Amino acid sequence: MPRLVPDFAEAIARLVASGPAALDDQEALQVAAGLTAEQAAALFAEFGSLPEVLAASVGALSRLAPAEPTARLALAKDIARRLLVAPLRVRPVLSGWEAVAAYLRGVLAGRSREQLLGLFLDKRNRLIRDEILGEGTVDHVPVYPREVMRRALELDAAAVVLAHNHPGGHPVPSTADIESTRQVVEAGRLLRIAVHDHFLVADQQVVSFRGLGLL
Repeated sequence: MPRLVPDFAEAIARLVASGPAALDDQEALQVAAGLTAEQAAALFAEFGSLPEVLAASVGALSRLAPAEPTARLALAKDIARRLLVAPLRVRPVLSGWEAVAAYLRGVLAGRSREQLLGLFLDKRNRLIRDEILGEGTVDHVPVYPREVMRRALELDAAAVVLAHNHPGGHPVPSTADIESTRQVVEAGRLLRIAVHDHFLVADQQVVSFRGLGLL
């Protein structure tokens, strides 16, 4: 059960004296976002954990927290994303599985709805741009091959990596996932844009379509 964390000043004092490890997840959330104990507890009660709080949309957070703490949480999430994506910009994406998996977990794990993410790569398979290409429901996100390829052409990308999440935590691609991926691969083949892989993020698991023999 979520609990009320200590007084803000007391948590800050422990942070200064002993460092970040002195705070648990709920305390860290309270201090980093400038929340009251009640607000931090309410967010944990609603979303369940720190990763799920950080994955929540601004709209969902704003129902339980004021505008400034909500903006700070959005910033914290984006700082984490920037740190995780940095290695993908300086070396070939597919050469570092752990870096890719960590990035995808950071972006997609804990989301309440399915989202489709595109990683657009140059000729050396380094990241040009990463973008959310679509948002769906709790169990489906539409994939439009023309839109994926249109964006690849706009970015002068030589290859694409797709990723999406399963909020329910089921780490097995659906029939629709497999068919829509096949359509993107076919569209890319016509334009000479490779689709290297499609990753599925289910909780903290990251599954490769290519690794499953689906590409």
